[in-house]
Amino acid sequence: MGWWEVSADTLAGSRFVISSLAETIAALKTLHRGSAAHPGERVWLARHGAAYRGRLAADPVTAALVRAALGHRWNATFLTPTPAVEPPSFTDELASVRATSPATARADLAVSLAGRPLPGPLRRADDLPERTAGLLEWVWQEAVLPYWPRHRRVLEADVLTRSAQLSRGGWAAALDGMRPGMRWLGANRLQITADDHPPRELAGAQLLFVPVTARQSWVSWEVRPAPDGQRSAVVYPCSGVLAGTGGVAVPEALGALLGPARAGVLVLLGTPKSTTQLVALTGQGLGSVGRHLRVLFDARLVGRRRVGRSVLYFRTGAGEGLVAAQCDG
Repeated sequence: MGWWEVSADTLAGSRFVISSLAETIAALKTLHRGSAAHPGERVWLARHGAAYRGRLAADPVTAALVRAALGHRWNATFLTPTPAVEPPSFTDELASVRATSPATARADLAVSLAGRPLPGPLRRADDLPERTAGLLEWVWQEAVLPYWPRHRRVLEADVLTRSAQLSRGGWAAALDGMRPGMRWLGANRLQITADDHPPRELAGAQLLFVPVTARQSWVSWEVRPAPDGQRSAVVYPCSGVLAGTGGVAVPEALGALLGPARAGVLVLLGTPKSTTQLVALTGQGLGSVGRHLRVLFDARLVGRRRVGRSVLYFRTGAGEGLVAAQCDG
């Protein structure tokens, strides 16, 4: 079992951050895997998978690089840099990959290969970081940027949900199930993986939690000279419903009673959500969602409460009864 020792001060200073580079790395990992975790991802793979395979077929060195960096137990460290507390633009984030020395890239690939020999083309190439950055830039432009405005809203909604869990149930509630094998053990210990790895002490480190829309997860850490010190990150897949296509199954009778769009909002409020989350999930405009919530609130089908700076909406007992009656019928 691999775990991190996390002090109370480190937890108190932990942050959720959104990184366009992390989202792009997750997309690359999904393209490399070639299988979808949910219907929305299946559509995305069908749209971009062939172009990705074609690009690698035309560039055997980069193809070997990706296989070495992602095809084994560990990611190559230079491919998955730890985000900043306030991630800059994608181009600025990508600069950290480009700045890697060829020797460091080869050493990271050797670790990723777990004792397997480094392929000859990778031993001879002196442009491995530039090739990696070029591929990530291609994935960003072709397969991430067109969806980024909506995906960013989905990620922001996930952060809000995790923050609400944190306020209600503490770190155990917010962290358990964040990624496979991860849970809060108590006594300052955070289990990162069920695999057997030496523990790491994070006293005085910055600890970041980074959601991505793909069903991918990894951890990273970086040690810098003072005053920056150590920075660690857990990249995790955002909540399942948030990562899907945004559709929701609305009982036909409920849709006829309330209207399909308004009924969809009510169905989604089985767990508390903000207006921002509902906009991301439904694809409706902010004004439309606001009007639906106002009608549902006036009808006492939903309630609302403030959590920190956010207002969360939830189904009341009457709302629960209405949805349950229509679903059971």
